[in-house]
Amino acid sequence: MAGLGATVFLLLLTGAAAWRPPKGKCPPCSCSKDSALCEGSAGIPGGFAPSLLALSLVRSEVSRLTERAFMKTPSLHLLLLTSNVFAVIGDDAFAGLVHLRYLFIEGNRVTSISKNALRGLRSLTHLSLANNGLETLPKQLFRGLRTLSHVDLRGNPLVCDCRLLWLLLWLPRGNASVGAGTCVGPPPWNQTQLSALDPLSFRCLSWAQALGEPALGAETFSYLGETHVLLTQPFAGRCLFLRWDYTLQRFQPDGHIPARSVVSCKPLVLGSRLYVLAARLWGGSELWLRPSPGLRLAPSQPVAPERLRKPNDAEVLWLDQAACFLVVDASKAGRTTLLCTGSGPRAGPGFYPRQSLHAWHRDTDAEPLLLAGEPHLLLASAAQRPVLYRWRAGAFERHTDLPGAEDVYAARHFRAGPDLVLCLTRVIGDSMVMRWDGAMFRLLQALPSRGSLVFQPLRVRGEQLAILGSDFAYSRVFRFAPDPGVLEPLQELGPPALAAPRAFTLVPVAGRHFLFAACFKGPTQVYEHHLRDLGA
Repeated sequence: MAGLGATVFLLLLTGAAAWRPPKGKCPPCSCSKDSALCEGSAGIPGGFAPSLLALSLVRSEVSRLTERAFMKTPSLHLLLLTSNVFAVIGDDAFAGLVHLRYLFIEGNRVTSISKNALRGLRSLTHLSLANNGLETLPKQLFRGLRTLSHVDLRGNPLVCDCRLLWLLLWLPRGNASVGAGTCVGPPPWNQTQLSALDPLSFRCLSWAQALGEPALGAETFSYLGETHVLLTQPFAGRCLFLRWDYTLQRFQPDGHIPARSVVSCKPLVLGSRLYVLAARLWGGSELWLRPSPGLRLAPSQPVAPERLRKPNDAEVLWLDQAACFLVVDASKAGRTTLLCTGSGPRAGPGFYPRQSLHAWHRDTDAEPLLLAGEPHLLLASAAQRPVLYRWRAGAFERHTDLPGAEDVYAARHFRAGPDLVLCLTRVIGDSMVMRWDGAMFRLLQALPSRGSLVFQPLRVRGEQLAILGSDFAYSRVFRFAPDPGVLEPLQELGPPALAAPRAFTLVPVAGRHFLFAACFKGPTQVYEHHLRDLGA
């Protein structure tokens, strides 16, 4: 027996005269007049005297503590459960123990405890859950325990995230102290005691709003000082504009561009001019323009109809001080094409083809990035490993490909101090995290990701996050830990609301931070990143 539980139990036994109970009043246990020690039993022993005050169950074969497990010992003041094999404590496991003051569940294999497990313990003062396998505690575990004065959580692998925020908020209001509970994650709270945590640092994503039709993409941009969101909605055949409604405190539709079979709506603001590239299937891509705030968006020009047959992605780049769109084409007959504003005699409001990259590789995604201060482009394709291009003499030239990175669907990057880190999405196999070492991208981490088509890094309130979407399971939110330089789990965003996510976009507005999740099989979901209690 360990800790305070053993000490209290031994005190109850000390000085107790040996007692031979009447027949049938003590199962195969060591008994004194008011207490019993049961070791190695197959289940919860019964047949005790109704006046039994203390019971210790050690190394039993009990697999689960279920409802009313101790109903036959209603007078217990102390219950010690140690070195047993049960992993789950269910609803009302201690129902009927209205006089119980000391409950010690120590050194077992407990990984799950119901929020109703302690219901009815109105006299409980000391609770120990030490040395189990608990990663979190359900939100209303201590509900109704008005006499509780001490909780011991030492020796548990506590994950101190928003699921445990309720405990930090409860501590100042409750009468109990929580002793020796230590976090094993996530960073930066590894090996931090619960008492040292600041509740204001617990910010997570929680659902805020659902928006209409399925979408393939979500883009945010600022136009004349106001934040806008642009959704790509192929089934509705439009690029939908959204704006924050300060009265209703939610995002509201604010016009649209008709665009049948659209796969990417990409905004670009140049001074007072607003461009929107609507990349559409089968040669219908076009550029829309609002020349000034007083005018409406209107079609401006078709975009490379002879080159773009099956667009899959569009990006904005700045090259030699010129604004450019790069449209990624996934067909064998089409070509990924760079379109830039004109110069000299071609200067004007239009965008013109500057370069076509290789054909026949069915390109799926492009990611612009800077390496050593020079523009580079990473192009993912269905038929080859991702290729890194660099900008030289007014054109992109092939630099290298990424070793060991087959079947990459998309790439996104972020900076962690001086390092540039890639998030590579793979539908089959593990998605990858890679870091640029000055000459090549090297593998840092592999993350299981069957059914993933988006792996999006986001920087929120000084924290570097990354979200790995999934069509078949929960999408996972990670936080980047500079030491040891990997992504560590933070939170899950689950179905059915998040149905086949295709893009994640951070939208800061009105001093708040929202995450748009464009979903292919359901409405776009909006989450807010804020101080949030996610305890269940």
